[in-house]
Amino acid sequence: MDDLSDQSRGKLMPQQAKSKAEAYCAYQERSQQEVRDKLYHWGLHRTDVEQLIATLIADGFLNEERFARAYASGKFRMNGWGRHKIKQGLVQKAVSAPLIRTALASLDEREYHDKLMGLLEAKARQEKEKHPYKRRNKLVRYALGKGYESELILELLNDNDL
Repeated sequence: MDDLSDQSRGKLMPQQAKSKAEAYCAYQERSQQEVRDKLYHWGLHRTDVEQLIATLIADGFLNEERFARAYASGKFRMNGWGRHKIKQGLVQKAVSAPLIRTALASLDEREYHDKLMGLLEAKARQEKEKHPYKRRNKLVRYALGKGYESELILELLNDNDL
């Protein structure tokens, strides 16, 4: 059994991994940590992984700022996430603090307010609670769970009769 090749044991050679990693990165934006984890999963060693990461960056397949902006934009537009939840997701993807700030700053402020207002209005329409204090509390907790800032939530609720 010792004479089996790396490929037959499920491990990839660096050149094969490079092709697969390029396809993996081309399919959608990826963080460096996601690619690093995938390369380790494919059985590559640390030196090969770091060298391949550097090559993917140099060839334009991997760009942490581009990933952070795409992640923030996608989670905001598609999932309705607020800045806190987006930041938490980027931290989990091992994105640096300066890039997280850049990604969050790239969200359009007007669109951000409008999205939160839309979420609050939709939740208010389905909410069966009639007691004003309990109703408001449920709306606040819902928006906090989506990752929005408490000051902004309260501001919108105070300015609008939901």
